[in-house]
Amino acid sequence: MEIAKLEPLVVLTGAGISAESGVPTFRAAEGLWRNYRAEELATPIAFHRDPHLVWEFYAWRRELIAACIPNQAHMFLTEIEKQISDFTLITQNVDGLHAAAGSRNIIEIHGSIWRMLCTSCGNRWDDRNIPLEKFPPLCPGCGEIARPDVVWFGETLDAYVIDRAFETVQRAHAILVIGTSGIVYPAAELPRIGKMHGAKLFEINTEETPISGIADQVYRSKATVGLQDWWADQQIK
Repeated sequence: MEIAKLEPLVVLTGAGISAESGVPTFRAAEGLWRNYRAEELATPIAFHRDPHLVWEFYAWRRELIAACIPNQAHMFLTEIEKQISDFTLITQNVDGLHAAAGSRNIIEIHGSIWRMLCTSCGNRWDDRNIPLEKFPPLCPGCGEIARPDVVWFGETLDAYVIDRAFETVQRAHAILVIGTSGIVYPAAELPRIGKMHGAKLFEINTEETPISGIADQVYRSKATVGLQDWWADQQIK
């Protein structure tokens, strides 16, 4: 297949692509922290009640992720991006590994664990300090407490970010979904919307998902293997 026939190409990634880098999934058994589950701490209510406790949890997660590096799938996507003139990477992950690998046109629909958000003035800034210099972190502008710039349970996604994601898949010619469960909305709706607008849909996942049934082609493998197989197939068609 001529590369131009893939354009615009949209890639949607989930936890499965980062699992091969050692990033634990949000709800994994090893994710239990001090007898709390993520769902109990990653909420606005929990942060309002005890911001110090929530930041302890996120400081722990930041340390886990800081020890991880981009894997071959992350790196290969950067190489594909160099060859595709109209390429967008939409990720549900907050670990920052796509950016670390060198991907440029990224839409982080669930935010980033490496970005801070002031709870008072709305200021955003990157902070990769491990450990954190101040605990909890404070806004350098107004001095008020900051929170992780991630989407918590019970919160809606940033309207601008999700609108941009939907607009991108609506004009896509091909959509490649890698390592996402297909059950977390509104991200799970993106491949379906793209398919409805005429995009060819591909999936790479070790397990069957709700997306599998509507995909034009499924690669039942890990991201590092499936991505190379998918790219090779596009060269010979």
